[in-house]
Amino acid sequence: MLKRLLLLAVPLLSACEYEGAAFLIDGKDQSISLVREQRWFWDSEVEQAIVVSRMPTCLRRYGIKPGVAGSVKMEVFEAGDYLWALRQGKNWYLAGTEKCEFQPWQEPPAEPPGKLVGTFTRKGERLQFVPAEKPATPIKPAAE
Repeated sequence: MLKRLLLLAVPLLSACEYEGAAFLIDGKDQSISLVREQRWFWDSEVEQAIVVSRMPTCLRRYGIKPGVAGSVKMEVFEAGDYLWALRQGKNWYLAGTEKCEFQPWQEPPAEPPGKLVGTFTRKGERLQFVPAEKPATPIKPAAE
């Protein structure tokens, strides 16, 4: 009987979301990661956190506004030296990788502060960081 109850509980537990994805900056020693955790399968709210890392100097985790289960889109923009702007819906955040600093952006800009470097999104069944497409390199005409 106990085995049957455990087997019935497995699909319910697997419905929970607990995952993360990283935007690697200049190799593996510097990154910004999005971590999502759905505590209860019946609750559509997902707790979210940003992890800012510059190894071996610092590594810090910051809670952000909750998301919705199964749906995520957070854009990452260049905002200066070691500074990144993150946009998720109407919410904007600033992350600094030099000292692993992070803050909500109180008065976000009307336009993104720099070029889009990529997006945290679900691809298939997994959370991933998808780099922005780079523009095609123009072909230079052959010298005559």
